[in-house]
Amino acid sequence: MSASDAHRAIETVFRIEAPKLIGGLVRLTRDIGRAEELAQDALVAALAQWPQDGVPRNPGAWLMQAAKHRAIDALRRDKLLQRKHEELGHDSETDALAMPDLDAALDDEVGDDLLRLIFIACHPVLSTEARLALTLRLLGGLTTEEIARAFLVPEPTMAQRLVRAKKALADARVPFEVPHGVELAQRLASVLEVVYLIFNEGYAATAGHDWVRPALCEEAMRLGRILAERAPLEPEVHGLVALMELQASRLRARLGPDGEPILLLDQNRARWDQLLIGRGLKALERAQRLAGAAPGPYLLQAALAACHARARTAEETDWRRIAALYAVLAAINPSPIVELNRAVAVSMAEGPAAGLVLVEALADEPALRGYHLLPSVHGDLLAKLGRHGEAAAAFDRAASLTRNAKERALLEERAATARGAAATG
Repeated sequence: MSASDAHRAIETVFRIEAPKLIGGLVRLTRDIGRAEELAQDALVAALAQWPQDGVPRNPGAWLMQAAKHRAIDALRRDKLLQRKHEELGHDSETDALAMPDLDAALDDEVGDDLLRLIFIACHPVLSTEARLALTLRLLGGLTTEEIARAFLVPEPTMAQRLVRAKKALADARVPFEVPHGVELAQRLASVLEVVYLIFNEGYAATAGHDWVRPALCEEAMRLGRILAERAPLEPEVHGLVALMELQASRLRARLGPDGEPILLLDQNRARWDQLLIGRGLKALERAQRLAGAAPGPYLLQAALAACHARARTAEETDWRRIAALYAVLAAINPSPIVELNRAVAVSMAEGPAAGLVLVEALADEPALRGYHLLPSVHGDLLAKLGRHGEAAAAFDRAASLTRNAKERALLEERAATARGAAATG
C-alpha cells in the first residue's frame, strides 16, 4: 500500500471510529477538549505507523489502545490520576496499582459512550449554533473547515464557536451520562432538534449557491440511526428517522440538470429512492406502534411525508389527509410555519381561495416576517387565482428574502412569469 493510500485509509477509519474513541476518552477524562487531543494523538501515531506496518485487522481497537496509553501518560503528568482516586475515596499507593483501574475505565462497555456523547454535544446549555457545530465535530468527525463551509461562516469564527462550546460545557460541569425521567424527554428533544436542523440544512440550504447538500443529510441520517439503535423504545427517535429517510428519498429528483430546484409536484417520482422510502415507512410503522394514540411532532411529520411517498403521481396525493395531519400537528406543536404548511395543504384539498384566507391571516405574524416562503406561497396562490400582478410582487418579495442563490433564481423566474401573465391578461 502506498503512503497516500494508507493515509486515505487512516482518515476514513478515523472518521468512522472517532466518535466512539472520543466518547470513551470523555468518560475517563470528563473533558471534551482533552479527549479530542488524545484522539488526535492516536491519529498521529497511526499516520506514523500504519503506512509501514499496514492497517491493523481491528483499527478501532488499535486507535483506542494508542489513545489509552496517551490518556494514562496525561493523567500521570497532570496528576489527574490522584484526583480521580480521591474522588472515588481510594488511596493511591503507586501509579502501577492504578493502571488496571484506568484500563477498565476505558474498556468498560457499561452504558453507551456514543449516546452519552450525543447528549453532551446537544446539551441545552449551548446555543443552537454551538450544538450544531459540536455535534458535527464530535459525532460526524467533520473538520472545523468542513463545518465552517457547511454553515457559510469563516473558519476562525467556527473554531471560536467550538472552543466556547467546550468551555461552556466544562464550566457547567455537564455530567457524562444519559439523562433519565423528565430530564430525558427534555434533553432528547434538544438532540432531535439538532439532528433535524442538520438534515434540513442539507435538504434545503438556507444560503449559498447549492440548494441541497446531500452530505449533511447523510450525516443527520447516520446520527438518527445511531439514536434509534441505542434508544429503541423512543417513538420520536424512530419518527425522526422515518421523516429524514422519506424526505431524503426525493433528493435526486429535487434538482434539475443545472442544479436548479424542482418543486415537489413537478418532480419525476421515478427518481425517488424506493429503498429509502421502504426504510422510512418501516421506521414510521415502528414509531406508530410505540407511540400508540399519542403521536409526537416528528412522527406526525413522517406521516405527512409518507402521504407523498405513497402517491405514485402528484395527482394521487391525499391532500385532505395531509391537511388533517397538519391540523393535529398544529394542535400539539403550535407554530406559524405549521400553519403555513397547513394552508398549502388546504389549498390543494379545497382550492386556492381557501388556502389564501389562511395565508393572509399569517401576514402580520412576527415569526414569519423575514421568512421567504410566506410570500412565496402567497404568490403561488395569487397566481392560481389569476391575480398575476400581486403574485409578481409577492415573488419579488420572496426572492429578496432568501439567501440561497438557486432559490432566488427560481423565485425571480416565477415573478417574471407572473408579470408576463399580468401584461397579457
